[in-house]
Amino acid sequence: MKHEEIIFSGFGGQGALFAGQLLAYAGMAEGRQVSWIPSYGPEMRGGTANCTVIVSDDEIGAPIIKNPTSAVVLNLPSMEKYEPLVKPGGVLVVNTSLVEVKSTRADLRVIYVPASDIAGELGNPRMANLVMLGALIAATDIVSLETVGQELGVHLSERQRKWLEPNKAALAKGAELARL
Repeated sequence: MKHEEIIFSGFGGQGALFAGQLLAYAGMAEGRQVSWIPSYGPEMRGGTANCTVIVSDDEIGAPIIKNPTSAVVLNLPSMEKYEPLVKPGGVLVVNTSLVEVKSTRADLRVIYVPASDIAGELGNPRMANLVMLGALIAATDIVSLETVGQELGVHLSERQRKWLEPNKAALAKGAELARL
């Protein structure tokens, strides 16, 4: 049985919520049980925005996550908040473009990804969330990258369609870095 509990967190506007939502859509497309809960706070004023995602082979009893199996942190406040909460043996994906500190935990698989820099090289710094999602997927095998790419095509807005292929490239690059 696969059961993953993930927190995506970053500054408002970094796309943490979209990355989590995309993972939830991919889980549904693969016939899994999913839960996606966004958390809106003062992100419009520079605070963090986050969401929790559960993807499971079995029915989800409660959508609340205290200690996730994985965390994707796009900024330093998110690292400080969620690194201590990840379950031992879990995965922590860190955007080193904005987080200069290293994890202090030896009981996690930590994947350091210069996601914002990579996204900029691919043509749009706003794709850092998908670089990070690609790394998470490669580290956990929770869903396939192909399914995420398909769901991306379904859920990108019309005005964002021009970014479909670059977003798929961002996913692939993140996955590649996590496999090193």
